[in-house]
Order: sequence, then structure tokens, then C-alpha cells
Amino acid sequence: MNLFSKFFKKKEKTPKITEIISPISGTIVDIESVPDEVFSKKIIGDGVAIQPSGGKIVAPVSGIIGKIFKTMHAFSIVTENNIEIFVHFGIDTILLKGKGFKQYAKEKQKVKIGDVILKYDLKFLEKKTKSLLTPIVISNMKHIKKLTKYSGKVFSGKTKIMSIIK
Repeated sequence: MNLFSKFFKKKEKTPKITEIISPISGTIVDIESVPDEVFSKKIIGDGVAIQPSGGKIVAPVSGIIGKIFKTMHAFSIVTENNIEIFVHFGIDTILLKGKGFKQYAKEKQKVKIGDVILKYDLKFLEKKTKSLLTPIVISNMKHIKKLTKYSGKVFSGKTKIMSIIK
């Protein structure tokens, strides 16, 4: 390659990596282990699940809250580069109609990593739900080039659970 071609060669952009931080404390589990086909077969997106051990759900990224379900069992959040993350606490928790949950954030609210979105009563929910496994999925996977998933014990607002290249 001569000097002329080096000068005019397009510079490749370094891809922007988005880090997803754990919204709850617990242990990461493969998404395929969730006892609900919508999540285990990745129908609404790919990601991880967490077996919870804490009492709060925090923002896994900085962004804007999209939707918080009236039953407070799930919410979506969109990053500034339009990655949509869906957090769904437990399986069949919608049937509890909000019992065991308390909402701290609002729809369309701007949040930072670690801001409290919801709190939950783990002991109550353990007795009342099919599963406490909490899927955290990227719902617009068609825009994602690479998804890296991590494993192990995690702490809400502190531990990385996924990295994304858009």
C-alpha cells in the first residue's frame, strides 16, 4: 500500500460497547433455563436470567424508562443508542397484580445505572410464584452485532451481566 492509498483509506470506527449492569443481586442463569418459552426460546429477545437474592431492581443502564407494567413485575428501558432492555421479575408474577412490589420510578423518566426502579418482597414472592428467575433481555436483537453474556454471582447496580456491540 502506497502513501496515497493510506491517506484516502477509510478509517474504521471502533465499535461502541454498551455494558449492561445487573438490575438485581443474585446468580446468573442461562436464559434457556427459564420455565417460560417466551424467554427460554428467546422469542422476545436474548439475554440472561438471574436467580434473585436481594430486594430491589435498579436501572441496568442509563436511559429512559419505556414501560412499567401496572403489576410492577416488569419494565423496559431504552439507552441513548436505542438498545431496548426488558427486565421481567419472576414467572407468572403478573398474576399477583402488583402484590409484593413497590414502584419508585415512572415511565419516561431518565435514569442512571443503579437508580432504583422497583423494590420487592423476596420472601412473599418465593411463596407465591412459579419461579423467581428474572430474565433480562435485549428486545431489539436485530440491531445487535455481538452479545457477550457473563456468569456468576452479581450485585445490583455493580456487576456486568452483558456487553453489546450495536
